[in-house]
Amino acid sequence: MNPKGRLYGIGVGPGDPELLTLKALRLLRSASVIAYQSAIDRESIARKIVSPYLPGHQIEVLYHLPRALEPEKAQAIYDKEVEPIAEHLAAGRDVVVLCEGDPFFYGSFMYIFTRLSDQYQTEVVPGISSLMACPVSLGVPFTYYNDILTVLPATLPTEMLTAQLLATDAAAIMKLGRHFTKVRDVLHQLGLASRAKYIERATTTQQRIIPLDEVDPEQVPYFSMIVIPTKQKL
Repeated sequence: MNPKGRLYGIGVGPGDPELLTLKALRLLRSASVIAYQSAIDRESIARKIVSPYLPGHQIEVLYHLPRALEPEKAQAIYDKEVEPIAEHLAAGRDVVVLCEGDPFFYGSFMYIFTRLSDQYQTEVVPGISSLMACPVSLGVPFTYYNDILTVLPATLPTEMLTAQLLATDAAAIMKLGRHFTKVRDVLHQLGLASRAKYIERATTTQQRIIPLDEVDPEQVPYFSMIVIPTKQKL
């Protein structure tokens, strides 16, 4: 009987291939199988990030984890999508699963981990997340001293966004997409628009930094963020 393969979830960073960690690079090059997710009919962002480092002889597994599904509907789809990964592990092949940013920070690998980590030896390698990359790309310090930083998904209702923003010193608002207009309006209502910084596709060759009120709501990608740095302190 073949020993089971090992499952690795590696964070590949926000987009710049040079932000991959040395450990992630070593595992990426040594694994028999690499797996990565993408939207249907779209190139995998995670694979694109690591493409300069791929040795060219590995088995590749593409899977799809549709977003914005109700948990009950998502369960069966996610269960089915991880089956090819489980088959390789059962056959004794190590599988490296690529994840943009960090695997456990809004990462797609979490859905693989919760389904397979109790059956196969699993290791997670942290990655540089967009939360770290965006303020650096914008050139603004996020927090000082004992300031509170809050990370908010733009999908929250207006009332909850408002309450959370009122209760924090600095904030990162993620998953903007079609929710951008709602977020922008809340920021204006709270007097935070002048501090807010918009960035999309940070660290990539497609990175764009745009004044908040010049952003076209119809063109905001999922991989965008509004950074509200804390008020500067001496």
